[in-house]
Amino acid sequence: MLNKIIKIVKLLEKDYNLTFYSREKPFKVLISVILSQRTRDENTLIASKKLFSRFDTAKKLVNADISEVKKLIKQSGFYNVKAKRIKEVSRILLNKYNGKVPHELDKLLKLPGVGRKTANCVLVYAFRKPAIPVDTHVHRISNRLGIVKTKSPEQTEHELMKKVPRKYWIEINELFVKHGQTICSPINPKCDKCPITKLCDFKKLPKDI
Repeated sequence: MLNKIIKIVKLLEKDYNLTFYSREKPFKVLISVILSQRTRDENTLIASKKLFSRFDTAKKLVNADISEVKKLIKQSGFYNVKAKRIKEVSRILLNKYNGKVPHELDKLLKLPGVGRKTANCVLVYAFRKPAIPVDTHVHRISNRLGIVKTKSPEQTEHELMKKVPRKYWIEINELFVKHGQTICSPINPKCDKCPITKLCDFKKLPKDI
C-alpha cells in the first residue's frame, strides 16, 4: 500500500501545479474556508472577495454591521448563519488571541463553525503545517483508489494519517481536490484520461462512491 500511495502522489504531482501555501493571511484563509462550507468554490471566491474588500481583519469584521456582512457574503449561501459565525469567530480571535488565528488544531476546533476539515485547511494553507483536510473529493477518491474503505470523512482522515507518509500530508488535499474537479468527478469520472487509473479500484466499488 505504501508504494501505491507514493506512486499516486508522484503521478498526480506531474499533472497539477500545486500552491501548498496560501499567500493570504491566516484570518482570510479561516474565514474563506468557513464561507466555503456547503457551497461551490466559485461562490466562495465571490463572497470572500466582496467581504474582504470591506472587512479584512478580525477587528473590522467584529465591528461590522451584520446586515452588511450578510449582503456581502450572500453568494456563499446560508449567509444568515455564516454571518453570525464569522463575526463570533472574529470576536473570539480578538478576545483570546489578540486578533490572530491560532495554529493549533485543538484551539481551532473550539471556534464556532470550525470542524476538522476547516481546521486542517487552515493548518495546511495558512501555516503549512502537516494535516490532511478531508472534503468530498478526498473522501471519494481515497475510497475509489482503495487506499481506505471508509464511510465518513472523519474516518478517511484518520486512515489516511495512518497510511500516508507525513511528508505528503500537506499536498494530499490539493492533489485530490484538483483531480476530483478535473478528472475523478462524482458522476461519470473520466477514467480514460486519468493518470492513475491502473492504480485505482473504482471498478470494484459501488458506483455511488
